[in-house]
Amino acid sequence: MARWLPRSADLTRFCQKLNRVKTLEDDMMETSFNRCLSTIDLTLLGIGGMVGSGLYVLTGTVAKEMAGPAVIVSFIIAGFASLLAALCYAEFGARVPKTGSAYMFTYVSMGEIWAFLIGWNVLLEYMIGGAAVARAWSGYLDSIFNHKIKNFTETHIGTWQVPFLAHYPDFLAATILLVATAFISFGAKVSSWLNHVFSAVSIGVILFILIMGFVLAQPKNWGAQEGGFAPYGLSGIMAGTATCFYAFVGFDVIAASSEEARNPQKAVPRAIAFSLGLATGAYILVSMVLTLMVPWHTLDPDSALADAFYRRGYSWAGFLVATGSICAMNTVLLSNLFSLPRIVYAMAEDGLFFQVFSRVHPRTQVPVIGIVVFGFLMALLALVFDLEALVQFLSIGTLLAYTFVAASIIVLRFQQQKAVAPTQPAGSRPSPEPREGPATGELKEYESFSDKLQLVDRDKSKEHREPGQLKAAFEPYLEFLSDFYPGEVVTVAVVTLMVSAVCLCSILVFGNTHLHLPTWSYSLLLVLFSLGFLLSLLLIWVHEQQRSTQTFQIPLVPLSPALSIVLNIYLMLKLSYVTWLRFTVWLILGLLVYFGYGIWHSKENLREPQLQRVSAHYVVFPSGSLEETVQAVQPSPQPAAGLPDTDTDEAKR
Repeated sequence: MARWLPRSADLTRFCQKLNRVKTLEDDMMETSFNRCLSTIDLTLLGIGGMVGSGLYVLTGTVAKEMAGPAVIVSFIIAGFASLLAALCYAEFGARVPKTGSAYMFTYVSMGEIWAFLIGWNVLLEYMIGGAAVARAWSGYLDSIFNHKIKNFTETHIGTWQVPFLAHYPDFLAATILLVATAFISFGAKVSSWLNHVFSAVSIGVILFILIMGFVLAQPKNWGAQEGGFAPYGLSGIMAGTATCFYAFVGFDVIAASSEEARNPQKAVPRAIAFSLGLATGAYILVSMVLTLMVPWHTLDPDSALADAFYRRGYSWAGFLVATGSICAMNTVLLSNLFSLPRIVYAMAEDGLFFQVFSRVHPRTQVPVIGIVVFGFLMALLALVFDLEALVQFLSIGTLLAYTFVAASIIVLRFQQQKAVAPTQPAGSRPSPEPREGPATGELKEYESFSDKLQLVDRDKSKEHREPGQLKAAFEPYLEFLSDFYPGEVVTVAVVTLMVSAVCLCSILVFGNTHLHLPTWSYSLLLVLFSLGFLLSLLLIWVHEQQRSTQTFQIPLVPLSPALSIVLNIYLMLKLSYVTWLRFTVWLILGLLVYFGYGIWHSKENLREPQLQRVSAHYVVFPSGSLEETVQAVQPSPQPAAGLPDTDTDEAKR
C-alpha cells in the first residue's frame, strides 16, 4: 500500500511546478505587437469599456429599486472601491508592460496554476460579456422599430423551448459581433480609431443629456414630498453600491493593451486614472440630472433617460439617447473583442493554452487566429444561448481576478528584485564580470567556485535592508522573524490575510441568515477573524518593501490592496449559490485543460531541465575568514527575473 503513495520529494516537485512563476525577459518593451497606442487611445478604450449600456439602464434601475436619488452616493462609493482595484492594475501594467492583464500579473508573482485559473475565468467572462452586450444592442435597436425583427424571426424561423437556449435565434446580435470581429482583426490602430468614433458620439450625447438635464432640473424631486434624498436608507445605498460596482469593470482593457502602448510606464497609470475618473463623473452627473428631471419613483427602469425626456415634453431627445446608447454598447463590444484574444495570446505564448493562438499576423501585428475564433464563438453564444442566466457569472470572474491582482501586488512589493544576467551570444564563453557593479553593495552569485568566486566589499555601517526583510526598528522585538528568507513571512501572511478575509466576510454575509448564529458567537467570530486579518496586515507592514522604482506604485501598501481583497471577497459571497456552482464546474473544466495540456507545454516547464544543469552557486560574505563565509547556494528550479528566489538551500561549507 505504501509503495503506491507518492514520495514527499515528488510531492514537493509537483507543488513547485504548480507554483512556478513566469521568467520575464530582460527587455520587456520588446514585442511582436505594434506599440502604437497613446495615453488618449488607452483612456478612450477604458471609457468605452466602462461607460456602456449601464449609463442608460443601470442608473434608472438602481435609483428606482434600491437607492432613490442617493444613487449618486452609491456611485461615489463604488467608484472609490473600483479605484482600489484599478490602482493595483495600474502598478502592474506599468511595471510589467505585457499583454494578459490579471493573468500575467498573477503569473509573475503568485504562480502558474493560479494564473491559468484566472486567465481561464477571464476568458469566459469576456465571451459572455460580449455576447450579452450584443443581445442588449440587438434588443435596443429592435425596440426602436417596434420589435419587427423579433416578430419576423419568430414567424419565419420559429422559437425554441429548450433550457439554456434563447427563445429565438438572435441573428442581429451575431451579425454585429462578426462585423466587429472583422474590424478588430485589422489591427490595434483601426480598432482604436473605430473606438474613437463611437466614443466621441457617446460623449457628445452624454454632454447633451447633462446640459438639457440641468436645464430641466427640479430640486423638489429630491424633497420630502417625493420620499427624500435617501428613501431606502443606508442599506439601500450599500445595495446600490454593490450593483454600481460592476459598472466600472471595463478598465482592465487598458492593462490588457499595455503591450501595444508606446510608453506603458506612464500611459497605463494615467489612462486608468483618467478613464475611471471620467466614467465615475459621468455616472454621478447622469444619475443627478435623471433624478432631478422626474421623481425617482416614476422612472422606467428599462429606458429611464429616454422616458424622462419624453415626460418633460422632449420626445425627440429619445432618438439622441438611443443613438448614444447604441454607440456606448459598440465601444463595450470593441473592448471585449479587443481584450479577449490578447489574454488568450498571452496564455498560448506561455505554453499554457493551445499554441495556435500565439501566432501574430506579420502585417496587422495582432493575434488574428484568436480574434477570429473567439469572435465566432462569441457570436454563436449571442445567437442561440440564453445569456440572462449566465450574466451573473461575469461578476465572480471579475472579482476573483481583482482579488488575485491585489494579493499579487503585496507579494511582489515585498520580494527582492533579482538582477538578470545579460544574454550571451550562442557558443560564447560567459563573462566573469559581476552581474552588478561593485558600487551596488549587492551579494554576488556565480555558478563555479573555481573561476567565478567574488568577494563582496560592503560597508556594514551603510548596509541597507532588502525588500522582504524585517525592518531594523522591529528586529529587537521580532527577532525570530529574521531567520526566514526575505519575503517568506510576507507570503505566508498574505495567505493568512486572505483566509481571514474569507472567514470574516462569510460571517458577515451568512452569520445571521443561513448560519443563524447567536449574538455572542457572531460577535466573537467577527472579533477573532478581524484580529487575524489585522495581525496578518501588521506582519506584512513590519517588513521592508520595494521603493526605488521609476514606475507608478499604489500608495498605502499593504492597506490599499488588503481593503480591495476584503471588498471583492464580500461581493463574491453575496452572489447566488447557482453562480458558485457554475463557477465550480467551469473551474473543473479549466483544471482538466491545465493538467492535460498546460502543465506539460509550459515554457517554464521546458526551461527547468536547462536550469538543473547548474550544480551550485557560491556566495562569499565580506566578514570573517574565507573558510567561514563561503556558502553553496543550490539553484532554484524556477528563478524569475524581477522576483526573488526563495527556494535556495544554503549549507555552510
